[in-house]
Amino acid sequence: MIIVVRPGATGTQVKEILDTLERHELTPHVSEGSERLIIGVIGDKSKLEPGSLEVLSGVEKIVPIMESYKLASKQFRPEGTSFNVKDVTIGGKELVMMAGPCAVESEEQVDTVAARVKAVGAKFLRGGAYKPRTSPYAFQGLEKEGLKILRRVADRHGLLVISEITSENDIEYASNYLDVIQIGARNAQNFRLLSAVGKSGIPCMLKRGIAETIDEWLGSAEYILSEGNYRIMMCERGIRTFETATRSTLDISAVPVLKSKTHLPIMVDPSHAAGKASYVEPLALAAIAAGADGLIVEVHPNPKAALSDAQQQLTPEAYTQLANDVRDMAAIVKRSYPNV
Repeated sequence: MIIVVRPGATGTQVKEILDTLERHELTPHVSEGSERLIIGVIGDKSKLEPGSLEVLSGVEKIVPIMESYKLASKQFRPEGTSFNVKDVTIGGKELVMMAGPCAVESEEQVDTVAARVKAVGAKFLRGGAYKPRTSPYAFQGLEKEGLKILRRVADRHGLLVISEITSENDIEYASNYLDVIQIGARNAQNFRLLSAVGKSGIPCMLKRGIAETIDEWLGSAEYILSEGNYRIMMCERGIRTFETATRSTLDISAVPVLKSKTHLPIMVDPSHAAGKASYVEPLALAAIAAGADGLIVEVHPNPKAALSDAQQQLTPEAYTQLANDVRDMAAIVKRSYPNV
């Protein structure tokens, strides 16, 4: 449930509400919006005596949340969430562009891409250092050295860094190099990892599991939120269906559905959904038209020589064209595109 605090309630009245919850071994999560203060309540509500909250002078009303995800629910923060990662706002009016190679292969490779994507508005450099693959014989990434390369190159070009980690044991080390932790599709229901990222407080991108329903995906986000980390963005990256023409089926409908169900920002990864470079731009434009807050796209200086996902990575020239077209689409849907 959520508690809507009465407008003009004093600090003493709010403290009375919080003390009542804690006395009954319930965990309060406070959301301060532009107009209202809302308190999400997590725990066994049966411990409360009937009417014990309603009689408090600071309480305007109690609203039950029927979904299993409470803190991710739109009701918890109706005005929506935006947050800053250094000087970049996620979930604001300006679209956020993230781009880089599928996997970090060398510093020269990453540097070439970083320079080109920065020039057309990207704010984040993406790149895989830890590469969980279907086959144990496929390239698994440069791991710690990959993180170091990403950080050096990003700092050189004034970019932020997003990359995936696959284990809670990597969080402390990775936090020295990453601005945003990516939780990949294969780990979308790795609940120990989700909780650990929540406790870390580091901003994160939560990709949709390859066979997760939207409600299950929001349940995964709840693990992070319940540990006090509210700087989460969701990322639709395609789901497994019977269709084989693309690598995955990009669920464009997930964008407006999420907008109705959650306050969290929504990114889209057209590269992993498409599996083919020629499909990436139309899917990207569709995502922005549907209301996505930004894109994360794979770019490689020579896709044919890529050590992973060669078919779906754009050349820098193709990414430049995509960026220009996304800028035009942004104007149509009344969003802004980064100045370059």
